[in-house]
Amino acid sequence: MEIFKILSILLCYPEQELIDALSTIKQKLQHIEIDTAKVLPLCKHLSETDLISLQEDYVQTFDRTPTQSLHLFEHIHGEDKMRGQAMVDLLEEYRSENFDLAGVNELPDYLPLFLEFLSLCEKQKALELLSASIDVIHHIGKKLQANHSIYASIFTVLISLSPTSPAPMNSPPVHDMDEAMEKFGYNPEGIEPLLTPNACTLCPSQQKKPMEI
Repeated sequence: MEIFKILSILLCYPEQELIDALSTIKQKLQHIEIDTAKVLPLCKHLSETDLISLQEDYVQTFDRTPTQSLHLFEHIHGEDKMRGQAMVDLLEEYRSENFDLAGVNELPDYLPLFLEFLSLCEKQKALELLSASIDVIHHIGKKLQANHSIYASIFTVLISLSPTSPAPMNSPPVHDMDEAMEKFGYNPEGIEPLLTPNACTLCPSQQKKPMEI
């Protein structure tokens, strides 16, 4: 389903490539047979705001606010060892559909990556996988809505697409990020201590991916 690809792109770290693609994205949204009007304000915001401000807002929204992290399993398992097995299982799901992760510098549970995968699946399977993850997607969306984030609209659309309604989630275990911030603070580049390549999570400048619509 093309809508998943579009939402994936809109949820990525803002680069000039994304800004340049917005006119094409808006044209495609007009021809999708679902209510996509909710994401048009986001497209407008992205097109009218300077890139540096967009990037700063993105980092603050998703990277420096753990309760709004785009890594799905972080909200389910925290840093518990079960998160690793969940990653392995998701990787196997990707491989079963020949989803090529070569050159992708992100964890498998990164939501834009997951949405891109859904865009390549058959419609029924894509909706089943969306339904299986809708509780955590709704959980993140609620946090974004509470903080009046423009990105909350993406999560509203995803919930509307799901065949099942989301259920409330319990809080995950305490994040190692919180403990690390207390001990180490930000690094010289202003990035949290666990948001480094060595920790398997990349800083925003490394989150760029090909913009193919």
